[in-house]
Amino acid sequence: MTTLKTKCLGIEFENPFLLASAPPTALVQSIDKAFEMGWGGAVLKTITPDSLDMYDLSPRYGVQKLGTKITGLLNIELLSHKSVKYWCDGIDYLKQKHPKKVVIASIMAPVEEKKWKDLVETLNKTSVDAYELNFSCPHGMPEQGIGMAIGTSPEISSRITTWVKQVARCPVFVKLSPNVTNIVTISKAVEEAGADGLAAINTVQGFMGLDIDTLDPCLNVDGSSTYGGLSGKLVKPIGLRCVSQLRANSHLPILGMGGISTWKDAVEYIALGANVVQICTEVMISGYGIIDELKSGLISYLESKSWNSIEDIHNRAVSKIKAHEDLNRSYKVYPTIDKSKCIACGKCQKICSESEYEALSLENRVISVDLSKCEGCSLCSHICPREAIVMKQVNQ
Repeated sequence: MTTLKTKCLGIEFENPFLLASAPPTALVQSIDKAFEMGWGGAVLKTITPDSLDMYDLSPRYGVQKLGTKITGLLNIELLSHKSVKYWCDGIDYLKQKHPKKVVIASIMAPVEEKKWKDLVETLNKTSVDAYELNFSCPHGMPEQGIGMAIGTSPEISSRITTWVKQVARCPVFVKLSPNVTNIVTISKAVEEAGADGLAAINTVQGFMGLDIDTLDPCLNVDGSSTYGGLSGKLVKPIGLRCVSQLRANSHLPILGMGGISTWKDAVEYIALGANVVQICTEVMISGYGIIDELKSGLISYLESKSWNSIEDIHNRAVSKIKAHEDLNRSYKVYPTIDKSKCIACGKCQKICSESEYEALSLENRVISVDLSKCEGCSLCSHICPREAIVMKQVNQ
């Protein structure tokens, strides 16, 4: 029988879809509602020592749209405003009411051993399933020497992971930042320090742009702005790259995230190395109800492949990612034109002639290909408005 259940570090997940640490997990009652609706687990909005100041700005979200659809969300929101006691009580409430759901505590503290250990030892008294160390928030917290300021330093990341592992009573995942030169360098440091698993990615540092009429920032806080964390569909390629790099260099379990909005996105992450996935932005745009389609879509996909569980997807595509120098340079594809779809608009010919090769020609409303000039780059197939161009191997 096909199932969505999976297991990781001894933790049983009834399905691989978790709410990421973000506004959708900021309140116990909200997580309770999400669990009732079918989510497999939740990573709590990041818990910090009560002594850490947290002052959010207004507004704190900016969006990028394609038509009316949001493709990217930029935020400058900080961490949980709730007390440690609130979360301790909340964790036990959630686990008592939903014993089969997974509750992971995202935590952050200043680079002080006592504060990290005190926070973990307090949470150890709850029924929390795992910890996620937030070394990667790209805004607000780095200015205080934490968040991404930790995650860009292998030495500091290693030191804090060691502190936490000395006292943690359950598995420890480290949440990594994509805003580094090499994410594998950080992952190796925390793995050597004893991390049980990895989580990737946090948001990508970005700037949402300007209103060109006023030259004010689009995310405008009294005439000024700052760099924030970009999430949503725009960052999925970055998330997939990071997860596949981590998997190629580590056997640790991975909580994958970054731009996941459909079950198809989840399949890609799992095939490239993620054990389970986390979702944030699509929930903020569409609500908890997306879980129904996520689960039904993934089940249908598994059944269509005659696979029993997501374990049949896990790591399946990892070996297909190679270094540029290892790709087959003798392999070539060339454009073939479906004349039933082509409207002879000339766009492909124009772009080809302005993009180096001049391999396409338009005469008497017919597009033809000069294979002696074509390099098989595939650009024409992507810009055709009617999808009339398909790249195929052709014998020259």
